[in-house]
Amino acid sequence: MKLNTKHLLNEIDFNAYKESVSAINESINNMTGRGNDYLGWADWPENYDKDEFALIKKTAAHIQKHYDTLVVTGIGGSYLGARAAIEAIKGLLPQTGVEIIFLGHTFSPTHTKQTLDYLKHKNFAINVISKSGTTTETSIAFRLLKKLLIEKVGVTKANQAIFATTDPSGGALRKLSTINQYTTFTLPPNIGGRYSVLTAVGLLPLAVAGLNIDALMEGAKKARLESINNIDHDLYKYAIIRDYMYRHNYKSELYVVYEPQFAMFNEWLKQLYGESEGKEKKGLFPTSVSFSTDLHSLGQFIQEGSPILFETILYVNEPLEDVIIPSEKENLDELNYLAGQTLSHVNRQAFLGTLSAHVNEGKVPNIIFEIEKLDEKTLGYMFYFFMRSCAISAYLLDINPFNQPGVEVYKKNMFALLGKPGY
Repeated sequence: MKLNTKHLLNEIDFNAYKESVSAINESINNMTGRGNDYLGWADWPENYDKDEFALIKKTAAHIQKHYDTLVVTGIGGSYLGARAAIEAIKGLLPQTGVEIIFLGHTFSPTHTKQTLDYLKHKNFAINVISKSGTTTETSIAFRLLKKLLIEKVGVTKANQAIFATTDPSGGALRKLSTINQYTTFTLPPNIGGRYSVLTAVGLLPLAVAGLNIDALMEGAKKARLESINNIDHDLYKYAIIRDYMYRHNYKSELYVVYEPQFAMFNEWLKQLYGESEGKEKKGLFPTSVSFSTDLHSLGQFIQEGSPILFETILYVNEPLEDVIIPSEKENLDELNYLAGQTLSHVNRQAFLGTLSAHVNEGKVPNIIFEIEKLDEKTLGYMFYFFMRSCAISAYLLDINPFNQPGVEVYKKNMFALLGKPGY
């Protein structure tokens, strides 16, 4: 993955940031930065629990052998990374392997009921993910899934089909797991949810889906080793660019992909940066689009609307699949000039044409991350790259990247309206 800044439209003095970035980087390496009790992700690609990693692979093989569906039950960082990775590597309509379904990230009665009805005809297992075991969306979904599973196979087999990822020692889900003898995995106490994709939170669903988690961790380790003592690395440049843009009156960063299968990676980025930076009335607002689809809706605003945003493009050169455009005798749609061309060629020209329009005519700054081919190693590299860059970016704003105090406000209001005891 290479950072291309040729279309930034701004001259940034990276050297002016060197002293502050170097100090911030040292605070991460030494685990002394703000919120340092949640810096466990920083050396995780090298210091992860190897025994649990082996158990994850063994359990994934068991699930693949005995079940046709795995329901991943979690919200926020407990599902976004896994879903982003599975869709990015396997596409939106994977043809083989265990089907991975996500629930517990919404209160929608329609979606929940339709998912439960669908699962009535499936031989499914559950991977419930919650550090506390009391996250409302996840806990409601888990209750409903347990009820359905017990009705289908009985209590004993249901308990054998439930796999919990939670706090290593405390919390409601840990207690429930002990009582019912669920197979359990650990969400380390020093790693927050949005930084947890390389832990069992992400690794178990990814392994069940058939992804190579060894390669994923290898890529993350590569990103760590390249960057920990090299503040000229692209991940620091990216953090500096974001800080510069924020301090020069840009309000929003627009993440752009050209494949629908990468849209959930955008969603992972939005949570990572939104929850990490959006505090004390500071931070860029992270938003996203999928082109060319959204060129037919938001393209006009990006081109000629309020100059509040810059674009960060994640462009993968080699697609997972490709098709050739056929010729038609009538040519009523006037597309025969494209006959024999691959759709990836068309997609790339759309990318280049849009880039030129937005930068040259629209005067919208663009950053491009160029990715040759998205495989598990590259994806692991990207996960670590953006997590570390995000921490640097938040520290440049003098913000704790690892808490989310504002999220608690809506919960308190909701609990009071629902009549929860104590609220």
